[in-house]
Amino acid sequence: MVVIGITGPTGAGKTTVLNVLADMGGAVADCDAVYHELLLTSVPMRNELKARFGTEIFDENEHLRRQELGAIVFGDRSALADLNTITHRHIIAELERMITQARAEGRPAIALDAIALLESGAGGLCGVTVAVTAPEEVRVRRIMAREGISEEYARSRVAAQNPSSWFEERCTYTLRNDGDRETLAAQARALFAHIIVKEDT
Repeated sequence: MVVIGITGPTGAGKTTVLNVLADMGGAVADCDAVYHELLLTSVPMRNELKARFGTEIFDENEHLRRQELGAIVFGDRSALADLNTITHRHIIAELERMITQARAEGRPAIALDAIALLESGAGGLCGVTVAVTAPEEVRVRRIMAREGISEEYARSRVAAQNPSSWFEERCTYTLRNDGDRETLAAQARALFAHIIVKEDT
């Protein structure tokens, strides 16, 4: 079984690519969803966050107060680094469990989906990595349509992330989404078939 890291800037089309792998029988691990699930289920992670940032970042129902945490870490690089160190360690442990499960189920592959795949250390779990990229203007329009936000806010979101070239230079393969969804899906299917066959030989 091959572990495929899927990364790239927001609005590039990663969901389409992940759906293709799922249709091919692969498992998909959404690192953002894993993080949110751990906030609800992982007492050790919540305790570490409380010890570093204070108990007030969680409410009486143990739900994260995102604004309170954000006020602490944004603008404080040391605090943000500590947050990432704590959360990434727990996320990677859960990803390792999901990889083991996918292997036991006989899956041909599992995709780890994360914008911060390479920075978080999760890339080290992957046999190959795939960058999904798209032109900036296309990404801005997609984000506006998907989230119902203004063009100005969409552009600020895009500008805050690494450019497509950053992902392309650091990944094993690149899927450039400069056509329609069907074209991207066909390219993804061909690439995954190649990767799975290559890893099995």
